[in-house]
Amino acid sequence: MKRAIQLTALASVAALALAACAEAPDETGDGNGGNAASDFKPCIVSDQGGFDDKSFNQLSFEGASAAAEELGAELTDVQSQSESDFKPNIESLVGQNCDVIVSVGFALSAATVESATANPDTEYIIVDDAADNDFDGTTDAENIKPLLYDTAQAAFLAGYLSAGYSEAGKVGTFGGQPFPTVTIFMDGFKQGVEHYNEVKGAEVEVIGFTGGEEGSFTGGFEANETAKTTAQNIIDQGVDVLLPVGGPIYQSAIAAIQDSGRDIALVGVDADFFETDPSTQDYVLTSILKRMDVSTQEAVTAAGNGEFDPTPYVGTLENEGVGLAPLHNFEDKVDPALMDEVNTLKEQIISGEVEVTSYLAGSE
Repeated sequence: MKRAIQLTALASVAALALAACAEAPDETGDGNGGNAASDFKPCIVSDQGGFDDKSFNQLSFEGASAAAEELGAELTDVQSQSESDFKPNIESLVGQNCDVIVSVGFALSAATVESATANPDTEYIIVDDAADNDFDGTTDAENIKPLLYDTAQAAFLAGYLSAGYSEAGKVGTFGGQPFPTVTIFMDGFKQGVEHYNEVKGAEVEVIGFTGGEEGSFTGGFEANETAKTTAQNIIDQGVDVLLPVGGPIYQSAIAAIQDSGRDIALVGVDADFFETDPSTQDYVLTSILKRMDVSTQEAVTAAGNGEFDPTPYVGTLENEGVGLAPLHNFEDKVDPALMDEVNTLKEQIISGEVEVTSYLAGSE
C-alpha cells in the first residue's frame, strides 16, 4: 500500500473528526429536478484492487455512478494496477478538467493531498482516510472532503453475534496489514466477543488478534497462498467463525475453509458479500457494512449541486454509515433470541449505554 498509517497518530485523526465531522450532505435538488448542469464532470480513481473488487472500490464506484446519473453527468473513471499508478492517475483526471475527483482508499492519501494542494480549484473526496498526512489534526487541503467510517461499532455487533453463534467457543480474525482502517474491524469484533462473554458469563476466545498491531496479518491485500495459509493457521486452532479483513483475502479464507472440511462461517467486510459475490452464499454469516456507496453518492451529488462541503463525514450506526448485513442463508441457523439481543445492542451503542472504543469513537 502507498502509505502505512501510524497508529501513534490516531489521536490526531480522532481530533480531526471530533473537530469537524458532520453528516454526509443531503441529496438535494438544484432547482432543475435534481439535474445539475451537464458540463459538471465527476471523476473517480481506484486503488490497486480495481472497481470489481466486490468491496470498497466497487461500492465507491457505484456511489459515484449513481450521483453522476442523478446529476445528468458522465462519470470518468481510472483504475490503478499498482501503487505507482496513484499519482499519474489522479493527475490524468486533473488534466481532463474534472470538477470533483474521488480517490478510493487511504493508499491514495499522499497523492490526493499533493494534487489537491496544487489544484485548489478542483474538489476532492477521499474515501476511508482523513487526508491528514502531517498528523496535525486537520485535513491537509481545504478542498478535500474525507469520508470516514467507525466500523468498530458494526464489528462489535458482528463479534457478539459470532460469539453467540459459535459452538466451538472460538472465533477468529486476520487482516491484510495493521492499518487503522483494518484493525478497527478486528478490534470492534474482539470487543463484541468480550461483551458477549461479560453478559453471558461465557469464555469465547478470539484467535488471531490480541489488540493494536498484535495479530495475524498477511502483509498485503491479495488473495494468495500467504492469505490462505494465514486463514488455515487460525482454522487449525478450532474456530468456527472467521473474519478476514482486507479486500480479496476473504477468497483465500473460503479456500481454506473448503480444504478444512468443517462448517466454518465467514464474516464479510465493507459490502454485503452475499450480494456482491454469490460464491460466498454458503459461507457468509453476515457482513460488516461500510456504506461507502451512499456517502460517496451524497458527497458527489452535493459537489454537482454547488454544495461541496469539506467537513469530514463519519459513518456510524446512528447515521447508518455502518451496519450489519442480513443473515440471508444463515437466518434459520441463528437463534432469533440472539438476533433480538444484537438489535438491542445496536440501540444501546447508539444511545451510548454501551461504549465501543476506536480511533473515531465519539466523533459522531
